[in-house]
Amino acid sequence: MQLEGIYTPLITPFCRNLSLDYDAYGAAIDWQIDNGVHGVIVGGSTGEFHALTTDERIEQLYFAARRIDGRIPMIAGVNDLLATRTEHLAAAARDAGASALLVAAPPYSLPGAAELVAHCRRIDRVAGLPIILYNYPARTGVDLDADFLGRAVRIENICAIKESSGSVERIHTLVQQFPELQLSAGTEDLVLEFFAWGARSWVSVIANFMPQAAVRLYEMCVLENDFAAGRRLMQQLLPLMLCLERGGAFLQSVKLACELHGRPGGPVRPPLAPLGKAQQRDVTRIVRDAGRAVDNVLAQ
Repeated sequence: MQLEGIYTPLITPFCRNLSLDYDAYGAAIDWQIDNGVHGVIVGGSTGEFHALTTDERIEQLYFAARRIDGRIPMIAGVNDLLATRTEHLAAAARDAGASALLVAAPPYSLPGAAELVAHCRRIDRVAGLPIILYNYPARTGVDLDADFLGRAVRIENICAIKESSGSVERIHTLVQQFPELQLSAGTEDLVLEFFAWGARSWVSVIANFMPQAAVRLYEMCVLENDFAAGRRLMQQLLPLMLCLERGGAFLQSVKLACELHGRPGGPVRPPLAPLGKAQQRDVTRIVRDAGRAVDNVLAQ
């Protein structure tokens, strides 16, 4: 599988009673496709997979696949605390029609390199789909280090890595030591650096509410090699990206940004709680300022 362009890690909209809002979810999928994204991720951390039951996660995969109906690729996040449940979700994703899997280290257990390679092999045997590794040590407690990657690249279906460590040095290491892995940007505020080092895809959180801006940044940097224009757009996006990445209330802020752009997100599920009034005001101001600034750049 070749990763090219913008892949939106879809939020999961909830109704007020915290049930899944499939009307809003279906509308969001259609809106993403209409606005030119190149694929979507269902069941990622932005989609609050940790707050869904296994049945809900599988139902969500089937719903999304039916709604997409082959128009763009669907990548399935199958990560779970329980390794055998990850395998179960991988099989369900295959049966639903996923194009690829997004696979991270199971959180909390802290597997070593050999154990994690064995985990990936079991997923590969179950699903037989392209695998995009997901390095997010802040959430999993495990860094997909060179020891692991040197073994993992021998698994035929492992084709790419979504890098979310937040380290520029890590980008350098991946490009220089593991050129066989496609590199996908997974840290919003470093996307320009990813593109400069040859990444051709971005798992873009802001695409949940600003897909055209995300697509345009990709086009400027990757297709047109116009990093001067890319920097101008990135300068307007950066305060928003920093707010989301480092503001301490990631999911709540993303869902508020969606609401401010007319995209229903609904509440978050426990243990997360709604934003306080002061934080709502701060996020609202940053989102609206970024929206106006980006519109001005794109109009030039």
